[in-house]
Parts: sequence; C-alpha cells; structure tokens
Amino acid sequence: MASLKQRAMAAYQWLEHRLGLIKPLSDAAAHPTPANNASWLYVFGSAATVLLILQVVTGILLALVYSPSANEAWTSLGILNRNIPLGWYLRALHGWGSDFMIAIVLLHMVQVFLFGAYKFPRELTWIVGVGLLLLTLGMAFTGQVMRFDQDAYWGLGIGASIMSRVPLIGAPLVHLLLGAPIIGGATVSRFFTLHVFVIPGLLLAFVFVHIFMVLKHGVSDWPMPGRLVHKSTYEREYHELTVKTGIPFVPDAAWKDAVFAAAIILAVMACAFFFGPFGPSGTPDPTIIQTAPKPDFAFLWIYAVLAFLPPSIETPVMMVVPVIAIAAMLVLPLLAGEGERHWARRPVAVLMVSVIAVTLGIFTRLGTYTPWSPIMDAWTSAPIPPDLLHNRTPLERQGALVLEDKQCRNCHSLDGAGGRRGPALDAIASRMTEDQIIRQVLQGGGNMPAYGNALNPSETQALMRFLMTLRGNRLAPAVDASRNLTHPDQTQSPSAMPAPKSP
Repeated sequence: MASLKQRAMAAYQWLEHRLGLIKPLSDAAAHPTPANNASWLYVFGSAATVLLILQVVTGILLALVYSPSANEAWTSLGILNRNIPLGWYLRALHGWGSDFMIAIVLLHMVQVFLFGAYKFPRELTWIVGVGLLLLTLGMAFTGQVMRFDQDAYWGLGIGASIMSRVPLIGAPLVHLLLGAPIIGGATVSRFFTLHVFVIPGLLLAFVFVHIFMVLKHGVSDWPMPGRLVHKSTYEREYHELTVKTGIPFVPDAAWKDAVFAAAIILAVMACAFFFGPFGPSGTPDPTIIQTAPKPDFAFLWIYAVLAFLPPSIETPVMMVVPVIAIAAMLVLPLLAGEGERHWARRPVAVLMVSVIAVTLGIFTRLGTYTPWSPIMDAWTSAPIPPDLLHNRTPLERQGALVLEDKQCRNCHSLDGAGGRRGPALDAIASRMTEDQIIRQVLQGGGNMPAYGNALNPSETQALMRFLMTLRGNRLAPAVDASRNLTHPDQTQSPSAMPAPKSP
C-alpha cells in the first residue's frame, strides 16, 4: 500500500513539475469567497457549465453517426433512433440538455441582474455573459436545423426571411448562411459547421474568459439593503469581507453547486427517458404547406409574435427591437455600474424582470397552439376560377395546375378565395415583372419561403406563363422602369421627332 501511494505521489509530482497546472487549479477551486455566497441562488452558473459539458460529450457521440448532408441528414437520425442501441436516448439527452441549458442560463442572467452583480468591477463579466446567452440560443437554433425535417426546414426559411430584411447586407447574409439564395445541399453542411465547430469554439472561449474574470474579481457578495457600490471603495470593502467571513469555495460553498448540478442532470436524464428525442418529423418538403411547423420551445415566443404582428410593422419590429434589447443589455453595466444592488431598493429592475417574464410566458403559451400563419385556411384542391382559364394556352393552363398542385392558394387568394398570408394573385402581373416573380418564387423573400427546390424548369415556366396572365381588370403588365430610362446621349434628334399636331 505504501509503495502504491509513493508511486502515485511520484507520478503527481512528475506531472506537476512539467505542466504546472494542478496547483493553480486547486488554488482556484479553493479560492476564498464571502460566507453569504454559499446560497442556493448562486448555483446556476455551475449548473450551466455542467450542462455545457453534457452537450459537448453527447454532441461528439452524435457526430460519429450523423451525416451532414441534405440527402442523408434526416435518414441518419432515423438510424440513430431505431438502429443504434440507445441512439434515441443519446439524441434525447442532447435535445433536452439544450432546453435545460437555455433555461439555466436565463435564470443565471436574471439572478445576476436582480442582485446587481453586473456593477463594478464585474461589468465585463456581465457583457461576456450576454455573449454566452446569445451563443447558447445560436446553438439551439442551429441544432434544430440539424434535424432537417419539416419543422427545421420552415423554421430555417423563417429565419432566412428575417435575415433577408437587414438593410444593405440582407441578401449576402442569407447567401452566406444557406450557401445559396435558397435552402439547398450546402445548407446543412454550413449549419453543421456552425453547430459543431464555430459556435462551440466561441462558447468554450467565452466560458473560459467568464470563469477567469469570476476568479479574478471574486463571486459577487450577497446584496444588502443600503450597501452601495462605489468604485473608489468597493474592492477594498469586498477584500475586507472576504478576510472576515471568507470560506473556501471548495468544498464549503461548492457542495450546493454540485447537488444542484446533479439534480439538473438527473432531470435531463428523466425527461430524455420519458419523453424521448425531438423529431424528426416529416422529411423536408417545401410543397407541403399544411405541415403546421413549430420551432423548438425556446423560440416559440418568436413564432407567436410573428404570427400576431401586422404585416405593416413586421420588418421594423424584427429589425429594431432585438438590436435595442441586446444593446441595452450590453451598456447596462456601463451606465449603472454604481449604486444600490438589493432588489428591494430597485423596483424598476424587479418590474422589468416581471414584465419580460410574463410576456415571454404568454407568447410561449400562445406559440404552443397558434397556427404558424394567422390566416391560411384555403382548401388545397380548390379549383382555379373558370374565368381565369378562358382563352388560355395549354402552357398557361398547365401553369394553373402547378399553382394548384403546389398548394400556392394556401397562402395566396384568387378571386377572393384562398389564404391571406401572402398577397392576392389576381393582379400580380400588373405589380411585378416576370423576372421579379421568378426571383420571388425561386429564392423567396419577405414572408415567402424559397421554392427553387420544389419546381423543375418546366413547372417554373408554366407557372410563370399563367401568373403573367393575372392582371386584374385588364390592367397593363408591370414594367421595369429602370430599363426604360433613355440615356441622354441616345435622345432623338429634332428631325427624328414627330411633328406636333395642330390644335
């Protein structure tokens, strides 16, 4: 026994002499913290870190089987669910771990905000935490796309539609994200790269910086009413508090973190076992409009907001509100870095958290049963109005069949019948040129997904021929005004101009 102990000690000393990491890590684990920090309200950060480790481990195991290809992604998930022993459970652990991680990170942000822990000298710690929240949501969104089922396809279409509205750079961003103007073969591989390499790499780097700053500045002490934060005195007061009441984080304070993290992991395991993995639903098919897709739980509130927003304010709200919200979170510690920390003395902070929580809860609840489109109730097989088929060529009539077969009337109305998610088609050719219609149908834009993968060239040509006959009450067809501008050097000479008529 003594010989074994001596060999273990010799191995430890050999590693420590060459790496020099074990002692710094043990010193960091045992760093002193004020005794009042040993609270059940200070456990969310550690739990989020443990969940991140779970996501990394399960993600690596899933990547061994998953095929990041538009043709094989959906099938590889079926293999995991049915053919790989406990493959379904591994997928379930990864999916439920994502939802739990989002919830824990949000709770941690709320706790830090209400406790005023973003104030001096922890401003940068909060800013990095905001980045961690955004990266966590990015992991969840890209993870949903990895399923590449109906929900993922339409969710990605909505996300690309939102991104396309960014002024000036919207179209290049969509092309960069999708690998093409439309969802195609390169899309899954790009999201796989984001989900497996880019975002996790940034997430781990941010976690390292976050933990480093927590160790450097210490865990924020429990807020006391009337104990104000002043930049000139806070660090000295915190040091004195640590000397007077300090306890080592491990094990005196960390046992609560360990118990809570273990309970969260058990909860994830239980949800994975009883509820199973998320999806995949049906294979991605842009022609199946009546799929009623829904995003994952974390994004249900966005889904409901978009369903209820009037079309006239959709774009301003989507472009302005998120920017303002993120900017406000980032500048918060810079503008309010001193002063009162106790929540009882900060009623505005408590009111803000309450309003945001209730709003998100209401919209999340609405998102569980709200239809993905406010008005989309047309019958798929409703016939084209007969008066729109009179004196039409065979190719134009074939286009009418394409319009019916591809369920276009679920979103667009003709002769007053059909869906109202998109604009009516009765006079579409008087508002848009053929080039504009083709681009809209194939590449999508606004609220409309791209149908480039759902139409072959002959179907596209026939559909365009029929749509170009829809000009309302014999209105003139739309023209591209930019092509009709005459260059000053090409103006007609006076001799070539027709003579004016006499009155």
